[in-house]
Amino acid sequence: MTEPLAEELRPERFSSLTEVIDYIVVEHGSLPAFSCFGKSLTYTEVNDLSNRFAHYLQSETKLQAGDRIAIQLPNLLQFPIAFFGAVKAGLVVVNTNPLYTAHEMEHQFKDSGVKAIIILNSFCAKLESIIELTDIETVIVTQLGDLQNPIKRQFMNWGAKYVKKLVPHYSLTAPADFNTAVQSQGTHVKHPDAGRENDVALILYTGGTTGFAKGAMLSHNNLIANMMQLRARCLLIIDDQSESIAAPLPLYHSYAFLLHCLTMPFAGNHNVLITNPRDIDNVISLLKNTRLSGFVGINTLYLALLRHKDIGSIDFSEMKFCGAGGMPMTTSVAEQWIDMTGCEIIEGYGLTECSPVVSVNIPGKVKLGTVGPLVPETEMLVMDDEGQEVPAGERGELWIRGPQVMLGYWQQEQATRETINEQRWLKTGDYVQVDEEGYISIVDRKKDMILVSGFNVFPNEIEDWVNSHPGVLECAAIGVPNERTGEAIRLFVVGKDGNPEVASIITHCKAGLTAYKIPREIRFVADLPKSNIGKILRRELRE
Repeated sequence: MTEPLAEELRPERFSSLTEVIDYIVVEHGSLPAFSCFGKSLTYTEVNDLSNRFAHYLQSETKLQAGDRIAIQLPNLLQFPIAFFGAVKAGLVVVNTNPLYTAHEMEHQFKDSGVKAIIILNSFCAKLESIIELTDIETVIVTQLGDLQNPIKRQFMNWGAKYVKKLVPHYSLTAPADFNTAVQSQGTHVKHPDAGRENDVALILYTGGTTGFAKGAMLSHNNLIANMMQLRARCLLIIDDQSESIAAPLPLYHSYAFLLHCLTMPFAGNHNVLITNPRDIDNVISLLKNTRLSGFVGINTLYLALLRHKDIGSIDFSEMKFCGAGGMPMTTSVAEQWIDMTGCEIIEGYGLTECSPVVSVNIPGKVKLGTVGPLVPETEMLVMDDEGQEVPAGERGELWIRGPQVMLGYWQQEQATRETINEQRWLKTGDYVQVDEEGYISIVDRKKDMILVSGFNVFPNEIEDWVNSHPGVLECAAIGVPNERTGEAIRLFVVGKDGNPEVASIITHCKAGLTAYKIPREIRFVADLPKSNIGKILRRELRE
């Protein structure tokens, strides 16, 4: 039996994201919506700018309702304006990783058939190298300081280009200027063919860390339902119209997008955008100097903050919510964060194909090492490799069914059938264990499982234990071919202050892991390869 949503959270109240945006402005127009580099915009200001942008798209380009438009921006004020404006113009948004290589951009733009792009000038040289291979006709370029006050805008844009050298030379044909676009005079038209209900609203690419990236088609209904599902958990600890939530995770990522572009705006809360979360000094400064009641990160970000020399000087007394998603939290980091800040980390789980939220821990009832119970109106099965449900408490692959499950993969019918069966169960590819209260523990990615002498070994289990060694900063485990055991475990270790003795790590492993889970090889490295949001890329370690 699934948990129902409260009546006021029923997603059927809205048939499109445009209606959601209209509601946000009516209810919260005068409140601060987004801040970046010290500049804040209210919801009314964001709405006015997005209306102008929608009018520009309809009147100054050849774009028609249903066409795809890419947004390739870091966390800047321009992002929500571009998203809201594109939705109002009846377009399908394709979020694009700002750090993509030209090759990755080419694949995504060709695959999705985007006809327009909003892009930061820092990435234009890469776009120039592949644009002739795509269907892109409209390029709208923005600069780092756009939407800041005039003097600050000039200073930031000049500094990015000439001091920090962040803008390689490019020569695109007649690109449009974002600032000009949001000054467009006129009223956008609500097109009768604009998307709603089960029409595609957003295409998010997934699978890039493990193979060929596929576009998950998320409908208006998918996103509105998942917004309400996440809101049901948020309301247990986050008040409406009063919170300021830091946004270090990139908005192109499904979880940050849902939280900061939909769920928090729906609540009338303030989103403080962090453009470069890898600049830990800047994140620390923001935490010191900004009144924040919420912070959402991932394990590697929390670890980096805990290791910073100034973490002890931050006043966390007003921090009431810390969230985590995108990769598993290690128990040791979660415990250290609670000890340091007094604020527990509420870990959740999701995947792009589920819009993305599937489960979230319950505030005040957090179980470390789990990703909590399912959000309302979501069902799950735990299945073995033969497609049979496993007994309660045993490990198996998680299958999910609910209103947040994607329509399918863009132009990938076979991949869709392999992932979603006829009963609309989505096979996540994640191994889990579920306790008697319904709390889910992610054992590991199915494809990352290591087979040692016939035993299933899950890298997360090894990593979580080894990370509790006093001399280990972080680590990653992979399987490598072995003639005797089929696969053996190779462990990559980043030491805290120099590298600990191999023998001490092995002794530590023997104290907490069965014999076949103990690494046969340990390699010390300066750092681990990570994606833009900080996920450890085991694929690169295997290569």
